[in-house]
Amino acid sequence: MTLQIGPHVVDPPVVLAPMAGITNAPFRSLCREFAGGRGLFVSEMITSRALVERNDKTMRLIHFDGSEKPRSIQLYGVDPETVGRAVRMIAEEDLADHVDLNFGCPVPKVTRRGGGSALPYKRPLLRAILRAAVGNAGGLPVTMKMRKGIDDDHLTYLDAGRIAVEEGVTAIALHGRTAAQHYGGTADWSAIARLKEAVPEIPVLGNGDIWSADDAVRMMRETGCDGVVVGRGCLGRPWLFADLVAALASDGADGADGADGAGGAGGAPARPALREVADVMLRHARLLGEWLGDESRGVIDFRKHVAWYTKGFSVGATLRNRLAVTASLAELSDLLGELDLDQPWPAGADGPRGRTSAKNRVALPDGWLADPWDGTTSVDCEAESATSGG
Repeated sequence: MTLQIGPHVVDPPVVLAPMAGITNAPFRSLCREFAGGRGLFVSEMITSRALVERNDKTMRLIHFDGSEKPRSIQLYGVDPETVGRAVRMIAEEDLADHVDLNFGCPVPKVTRRGGGSALPYKRPLLRAILRAAVGNAGGLPVTMKMRKGIDDDHLTYLDAGRIAVEEGVTAIALHGRTAAQHYGGTADWSAIARLKEAVPEIPVLGNGDIWSADDAVRMMRETGCDGVVVGRGCLGRPWLFADLVAALASDGADGADGADGAGGAGGAPARPALREVADVMLRHARLLGEWLGDESRGVIDFRKHVAWYTKGFSVGATLRNRLAVTASLAELSDLLGELDLDQPWPAGADGPRGRTSAKNRVALPDGWLADPWDGTTSVDCEAESATSGG
């Protein structure tokens, strides 16, 4: 079971979703290790404006190590000219092998200016951005990630899918939620199936509510999609990619026996004891420190991962809080050593993690919904924020 992204074969068809502050080089390294190097691992979202301006932080975020093949950058932009310049820069300077465009961000400070998941509602603007990206890619495959639409009354994904095909986009990933849902409720997998029927010419990837390898297999069977994009499901669970590789290599048909533990082989899901989880936590924090060039900064950056890694285990509020304020690897290691590390994988450790909130109303520019075909070809440049999502 493979996925074709331009010249790149993704086997199995598993993609790590870009997540701001999460899918940096250290986290991608962990996920790739558990996947045995198989799959596609996309960078944090990069704003096109910051890239063409060569912002120092942005230039560090687009660094890939030699083991990352293909190198995938997710780019976000609202201005066709700037997006075109950014894609041309990526192609001409050999910064990546694949460009993914983000049209899924539901964050209010982005949508209220017409960016993110609000943008595809303006069909001419979407077309202009896609045309600029593909036209400047120099042969690099360009893909896109989007949501169903603004809300249930303003769905955009089928029109956006046809526009993408017409403009030469190589593949589309659909998060089965609207912007109004944010990350709440249940992802609508039936929309993924409808998009696949509407754009048979190119691969369609499904995203939303994949918490286990079984979920991924079920999504592909129910929707006919060509691959899966995994976001919140791997928070504190980088070993999920071992499960995904094992399951999708055989389509999860028979659930072959395999070893338990983080990174267990075969079809059985990884069920690491807390000792193994603690080892992964320390490695994650160490990799962050090496990447940032400062151990303390790495451990501080790691703090947000603590609750995800320890979900379901008996940790205790006091010790959990102490873990969340560590500032050195030694301190982190000592605190993890105070846990009952022989705890087996607990019931309730799977399932939703990360943001789960829903919004009742999407913040939009005045008059945004009046006419989706009004010829809008630009929006407030402040919509190009450093916020990711989708």
